[in-house]
This record gives sequence, C-alpha cells and structure tokens, in this order.
Amino acid sequence: MTVGSLRPEATPTHRLLAGLAETGRPAALSDHLGRYGPLRLGPVREGGDPVLVALIDAAGLLGHGGAGFPAGRKMRTVASAGRATVVVANGMEGEPTAAKDALLLGVAPHLVLDGVQVAARAVGAARAHVAVHRGSPSAAVLRAALEERLPSEGLSISVDELPHHYVSSEESALVHWFNGGMGKPLFVPPRPFDSGVAGRPTLINNVETLAHAALIARYGADWFRAVGDRDEPGTMLVTVSGAVNRPGVVEVATGTTVSDVLRLAGGPTLPPAALLVGGYFGSWLPADLAPTLPLTQVGLRAAGGALGAGIVLALPPSACGLAETSHVMNYLAEQNAGQCGPCVNGLPAIAGALHELAHEPRASTGLADLDRWLNIVPGRGACRHPDGAVRFVASALRVFAHDVERHLTSGPCEAASRPPNLPVGAPRSTSWR
Repeated sequence: MTVGSLRPEATPTHRLLAGLAETGRPAALSDHLGRYGPLRLGPVREGGDPVLVALIDAAGLLGHGGAGFPAGRKMRTVASAGRATVVVANGMEGEPTAAKDALLLGVAPHLVLDGVQVAARAVGAARAHVAVHRGSPSAAVLRAALEERLPSEGLSISVDELPHHYVSSEESALVHWFNGGMGKPLFVPPRPFDSGVAGRPTLINNVETLAHAALIARYGADWFRAVGDRDEPGTMLVTVSGAVNRPGVVEVATGTTVSDVLRLAGGPTLPPAALLVGGYFGSWLPADLAPTLPLTQVGLRAAGGALGAGIVLALPPSACGLAETSHVMNYLAEQNAGQCGPCVNGLPAIAGALHELAHEPRASTGLADLDRWLNIVPGRGACRHPDGAVRFVASALRVFAHDVERHLTSGPCEAASRPPNLPVGAPRSTSWR
C-alpha cells in the first residue's frame, strides 16, 4: 500500500467524480489509473489487515448509505470474528429521490471495485459481491469493468442483481437473498457482521463508502481529513432535486450548508416551501434553516433531521406539503415486506389518516389517531422501514403545521389536487426472489 498525491484534475472537493459526471460515460481502466494512480495492495489474507483497518479508522470515514456508522469500526468487527468473511458492496439505492450511487457506479466503476478490494483486504474476505437492483444499467457497467481488470489475488468478485423493492436494499434483506431466501429484511440478531452471507461474518458497505476507502488507501488519513467537517471529514455525494435550476448529483465537503448545495445546483427556481433532507428516510425541514444547516449527521440531528443517503429536495411553493407527504406515504406503505405488524397494519393506517388529512379533512379526531399511531409503530418492525416512514410523516406534521390547521378548518387547499411533485418508485414487483 502506498500513499501519494491525488492527480491535479481532482480538486479538493471533487474526489470521487473528479470531472467524470460531465462525461456521462464509465471511465476506462486506463483513465481511472491516470486520474488516481495504481492501488497497491497485497493479496487477501485470512484475518485481514489491521494496518489498513487502522488507516480507515484514522481517516474518520463514516458510512454513506444512511446510518453514518464508522467504517473502520465496522471493518474491525468483521475482521476480528476469526472466521472466513464476505464483503457486500451495496449499490441498490432503493430511495426514489436518490441518484448518487447510480451515477458513481455509472462513471467510476473502477473506483468502487478498488474499494471492494480494500474492504476485502481489510477483513480478509476471499469472496465479494456488488449488489444492484435487477435491470439496473450499473450491472453491465460493473461487469465490463471487471473484464478490464486483472483478477484480484485471493479474491473473487461478482455482480449480483436483486429484486427491486424499497426494503430490499436493507442489509439483512441482502443477506436473506444471498442465502437463497427472499429480498426481505430479517429480524435481528444475528447481525450480518456476526452471521451473514453463508453464515459468515459479512461486511456490508454502501458503494460510495467503498469508493472513499479506495482513495484513503492511496493517499492516507491526513489527506482525507484535509477537507470537510472535523468530526465527519471528507466529501460526500448529494442528490439535489425539486425546485432547483440544475437537478443532479454534486460532490461537496461534509459540513457544507444546504444553501450552498442548492447554489451548486443552480439555485432554487423559487423560494422553496420546505426542504426534504435525507429522502423518505429523512425529514422535512423549514426552508429558512438552509443558510445555517450543515450536511453532517450531528448538525442535522440537532435540527430534527437526518442525513440519510445524501439527499436535498426543495419543495416548490406551489405544492401542498401534506398532499406530497401523503403521496409518498402511500408508496412507503405499499412497499412493506408484509411480514410484521407495524408494516402490515401500522403503515397503511398512517397512510389512510394522512390521506384524509390532506384531501378529505373532517375533524381533529383523525389527527389524534395519527399522532397515536406515530408513537406506537417505531421500534417494533423487523427493519427500520416503519421507523423511517414515521419520522418522515412526523416531520411533515411539524413543518406543515399551518397547513394542517388550515385543512382542518377550511378544507383541502387548491394545491392538494395538483399532480404530485415527489417521485415514487415503480409499483412493487410480484417477486421477492
């Protein structure tokens, strides 16, 4: 492993994309090596590489899939299991408002595959999987990239296509599918780092996390920490959409304010009515927080939000926040795995009450029922799907409290009858396998 200098074309806040997004094409291996230089790792060895794990830990890399868990700590836990291990790179991106992973896989597949090698070396895994949704264009790009590369000594890497459901990207759902089951979450424990794919300790990381790890392995912890928030360093990919002039994916230093992120997307087309940060597993936040709201886990939690998978959506002022939330909640309720009460019963009940509040408000008793269900559902499911849905709806009731009162006293607003702005995924497939 060597530590060197990043090529000049990769500016301090353009590390992962480094001008690649503009091309829209996958970087060939020769271009990738010309941009970043070679990745010099020894062969995978049983027990992993504690020096490499310590390097990732020292860099302060956090997961970029939503939870923000320290990547080095996760690697150390898997490596210390004392048994044969497996690596899974999660590129499923089930969130309809997210596009960062698809872009990264589409233009920088070799950087992600480098990250897979780093993770395998760190935990001593001889087997690695890159998971994407069935039918994703990323699958062909990744397979073509693998054909360009020399085989990794001691490591077998495959590209696997899983069912396209919102909850199928959850880590226990990945394990369930790889073990021959359906792409549905499992009750835990055991957790994947204890018993995952084929019963082996399994490291599951988002593909962006692994791409960062590939650069840390090249350039070191100090280089990584030179940009971004002191406690959550580095850069991050953010999907920006809604009422902005140039929707798309931007790479920014962690800690960048939401206002600056919107500015990079050409600025708002009109002053937004509210901000959705973190996607449907995140929260609605007041638009006036944008100038001071930093994109960090801690900063967003302090504001009542969640970073999620790096999403900022500006709601146009012509939209009804309650109707938009109801539209999404219907989708989230339909996307449940059908295997535990909070999802099967709780989410449809919440979706129904929210629909009534947005479109057919009758009395505040419905709001009381909604509040009660929002307090009952969290923490009871097989996965965090109901928890995320509840956080999303609860944040809407706070941010759009004025609209709630107006709907209850004067009936639904005119905007509630307009076509929704927020995207939802395709209808749930009939297959979980």
